Amino acid sequence: MPTAIIVFFGLHWYLSLLMQTMFLHRYAAHAMYTLSGFWERVFYVLTYIFQGSSFLSPHAYGIMHRLHHAYADTPQDPHSPKYSTGLGNMMWKTKDIYNDILNGRVVPEREFTKGVPYWSVVENIGDSWMSRLTWGTLYTLFYIQFATAWWQFLLLPIHFLMGPVHGAVINWFAHKYGYVNFKVGDTAKNLLPVDILMMGESYHNNHHKWGGRADFGYHWWEQDPTYWIMRGLDIVGVIKLKKSALEPAVSDTEAALRLKRQSKQMMEKAA
Repeated sequence: MPTAIIVFFGLHWYLSLLMQTMFLHRYAAHAMYTLSGFWERVFYVLTYIFQGSSFLSPHAYGIMHRLHHAYADTPQDPHSPKYSTGLGNMMWKTKDIYNDILNGRVVPEREFTKGVPYWSVVENIGDSWMSRLTWGTLYTLFYIQFATAWWQFLLLPIHFLMGPVHGAVINWFAHKYGYVNFKVGDTAKNLLPVDILMMGESYHNNHHKWGGRADFGYHWWEQDPTYWIMRGLDIVGVIKLKKSALEPAVSDTEAALRLKRQSKQMMEKAA
């Protein structure tokens, strides 16, 4: 049994994904919680370690993801299957836009850059080819030491590109396959009804309905593991979840009824 390889792959998959969904996505892009300067740097370092050779800049990622929400499924969307000829084509276009933002060749409007974290030391180290090759070499050496069959080495490309792989799963498949709970102005779908693979990211339709809500789930079975980790970190004081990020999710019908009740109450008070 390739126990060591399975454990290593699982750890890399979930730890990399955790930092991508919790730090890059929910913090850098959506500012669902606040961090002290110390803890922001801790999260930066953990992102670098856990993503390794596929380190994604929190700064560039945060800006690019805001652009995705603003222009979802339009020609300005950084990664829309609707305007791509295939998965590889979409990932290549995303890479180009990401690098343009990262290297300052594209400077978006203030609304897309305001409050996005930036730590030049880790950004520069993580994006260097020396760092990426070093991490890739370490992964390969681990497989040489512990792999028990040739096919296990086929997992190495996923290690090398772990961050982009996670992004592709959602940005491609969750805009093409799955189910919807709500009508939104794009093709976002919930890819998995029970998301143990993407730690809540698969509830993409829900997220596009409420972009600033910390819990991506809606139905009772749509449990978001990352949300509960965030609640735990909030309790112990590592992060501070914003009140707006904790608003309960309501359907369009529920929202309409709530608005009607509020209007009635305001009229009664005025009378």
